[in-house]
Amino acid sequence: MSITNKSELTLGIAKQYHIDLSKDDVGGYALLPGDPARSDIVAKYLDDAVLVGHKREHKSFSGFYKGIKVTVCSTGMGCPSAAIAMEELANIGVHTFIRIGSSAALKPDIKIGDLVINTASMKNEGTSKFYVPDNFPAVADLEVTHALIQTAREMLADTDIGVHWGIGATDDAFYGETPEWFDHLVKLGVMNVEMEASALYTIGHKRNLRAACICAASMNHVNQEFIEGENVRLKQGWEEEIKVVLETIYRLEQQAKN
Repeated sequence: MSITNKSELTLGIAKQYHIDLSKDDVGGYALLPGDPARSDIVAKYLDDAVLVGHKREHKSFSGFYKGIKVTVCSTGMGCPSAAIAMEELANIGVHTFIRIGSSAALKPDIKIGDLVINTASMKNEGTSKFYVPDNFPAVADLEVTHALIQTAREMLADTDIGVHWGIGATDDAFYGETPEWFDHLVKLGVMNVEMEASALYTIGHKRNLRAACICAASMNHVNQEFIEGENVRLKQGWEEEIKVVLETIYRLEQQAKN
């Protein structure tokens, strides 16, 4: 690793190795999409958005929402790269992390494009094992998650986009999942499956950071609801979740001042 030393990275003195960002580049809040292209979508909702870094899968913009400096940094797919992004962002001052993206639904009432907010996640991945034992839970930050739920319900009350919350699953192997595996998750009452949340929750606990997750449903395995070609409802869900997250950040800041 071509860096000065690990302690300088941890202290935020050096530019972070993988994300190529330093303290002046980021705000206290970070949105974490998987796809670098979704960083561009977030940027259009920020005032004075600037591309502050693009190295590997990590494409980052910083800008302002109602006067609050906010950063978006894509993580790529899966827990290992998401964990690296979160660790390095934390090194340079980010304290609140909200994953945004897509998720497969496992409850019959979740429609494509609906928003799913996870309160905790089943750890079907290997990254968390380097931080905590297997039987240690992966739980989202309560304050941020509650604010996401309340904000989403209010903002989407008069739309056809549903808002759901509960326990999800974080899986490692997208192509290793089978119908039998999904049946197992459904029997456990898991509401959705994605690929990053449990590691983010785990690191949040270990490092005293706030981590939450909101995703738009891309498909429904229970109803066998899939869309071939352009998924307009999913794209709408992405836009709505970004708006919900940014307004949630504003509300959290207002609460902190009162």
